[in-house]
Amino acid sequence: MTAPIPNTATRIVDAAMQLFGEKGYGSTSVADILAAANANSGSLYHAFPTKQDVLIAVLRRYLEGIWPMLLAPAWEGVADPVERIFALLDRYRELLKITDCSFGCPIGSLALEIHEPDPPVRALLAANFEAWVAAVRTCLDAAANRFPPEVDRQGLAQLVLSVMEGGVMQARTHRNLASFDAGVTALRHYFRLLERQARGLRP
Repeated sequence: MTAPIPNTATRIVDAAMQLFGEKGYGSTSVADILAAANANSGSLYHAFPTKQDVLIAVLRRYLEGIWPMLLAPAWEGVADPVERIFALLDRYRELLKITDCSFGCPIGSLALEIHEPDPPVRALLAANFEAWVAAVRTCLDAAANRFPPEVDRQGLAQLVLSVMEGGVMQARTHRNLASFDAGVTALRHYFRLLERQARGLRP
């Protein structure tokens, strides 16, 4: 059975996702998007009146795709909630490795590039970060009895995001995985210290 041909709007968003990831938002022209999507300008402006509307559609796609595109592949076969966190980080490491450290977290890259985003763009960037943190938070909540009761699990989930984004940024800068690996190793050590502390508190 032949797969359905994506409609023009879908092709435009697909093309924009790839181009924004490779070239950045600012360096991608409308003409670039049209060429990659094999679409004409009338089709683009009918679906997306401005380039920013294309960006908003891309950010919505990322938000809707966090489970199928990111979490499900990373967590396949991983039942332990803490190991799921490190499996997610390992997925980013693998993407860095296979791209010779040119891969960048698309949301992080866009957030850094667009210094003064309009409110709708900023809201979607924030929603993507919040969804990522919420996914990690569910893992921490599932393993709550393994941490001291006073641990701020929301803050810990945000720390995991900071380790990932900072590690990706440094790996892309140095074109090697050393900084990413060092951050993840330090995070793993911190988790082990917390778990050891929690075991010492139990009767």
